[in-house]
Amino acid sequence: MMSDKVQQYYDGMAENEWGRLERHPMEYAVTMRAMAEFLPKPPATVLDIGGGPGRYSIALAQQGYRVTLLDLAPGLLDFARKKADEAGVDLADIICGNGLDLAPLPDGAFDAVLLMGPLYHLLRAEGRQQAVAEAFRVLKSGGVCFASFIGRYAAFRDVAAYEPQWLLEHAEQARAILESGVSVVPDGGGFTDAYFAHPAEIRPLMEGGGFESLALIAVEALVDQVEEKVNALTGQAWEAWVDLSYRTGVDPCLHGASSHLLWVGRRRAGGENFD
Repeated sequence: MMSDKVQQYYDGMAENEWGRLERHPMEYAVTMRAMAEFLPKPPATVLDIGGGPGRYSIALAQQGYRVTLLDLAPGLLDFARKKADEAGVDLADIICGNGLDLAPLPDGAFDAVLLMGPLYHLLRAEGRQQAVAEAFRVLKSGGVCFASFIGRYAAFRDVAAYEPQWLLEHAEQARAILESGVSVVPDGGGFTDAYFAHPAEIRPLMEGGGFESLALIAVEALVDQVEEKVNALTGQAWEAWVDLSYRTGVDPCLHGASSHLLWVGRRRAGGENFD
């Protein structure tokens, strides 16, 4: 299950979560490029599961999509309402709920589903499968799913840049991440409990859930942890780096080098999941 610890962490992090994609704009730009390529045209219906403060929900609503935002943290949803009002857009619905149980939502209700958050924090394989199964259930046959993952080595790149002594001071936690992807964080330890996915497991998880894979993209591999000067670019120079990142992000050689991975797929017609 998604723990109360995860909910409590995000409830107090609305400003930080909204600003994260401003601090890491390549992740946002490449993800939006993928959505432009693979989403059906507006006014298609989109369910944003675990969409937090609504960064993607609001951007898609501005394009004419009918977006339902669902998250387990009430504080994030309150922040999303404020940001939607500021942007002058209406979200179709805002629901406080858990991606593991979408019972209030009917089968086949959405043209597209964003599962870009819950899979970060489901420590057990059964939980990840359940979240994928629920996304499958509420998606129309042939509908498109976007799923985000934190890469297996993301934590090590982060501490190498900011806190290299962590490797010695938290040797057991480091070993657990390498061996299982599971990171259980003590209270006050910064980030909350998380699952760091190995790139090789992503397609099998999603395809086992009844989906056809369309793309697996390293959304920031070329600039991860070396992005400061690229982020300062504007105009054609910035767009050139976004284009390069998007085109090279599908190269499997880069998948292990990116802190975040974006999988895109389509619900198979009549597909079964997790037989």
